[in-house]
Amino acid sequence: MKERIRQLLEDALPLVDFDSDFLFSELDSLGVTTILMLLSDEYGIKLEATDATPRNLKTLDSIVAMVQGKLNS
Repeated sequence: MKERIRQLLEDALPLVDFDSDFLFSELDSLGVTTILMLLSDEYGIKLEATDATPRNLKTLDSIVAMVQGKLNS
């Protein structure tokens, strides 16, 4: 799952370093919206603005954890 998410996000946002420990700081509002929309479409989950927290978008691992949490609920 992590590699699939990485591929999706790198294709959509090629200038963002998804290996960063502070990924959220590299994102603007369009980047955040793009991530939420891509993951919602790919995994059939509902991600909203309230999910766009620095904690959920801090690293690629935290993005994967957010998606897994939505899939499990």
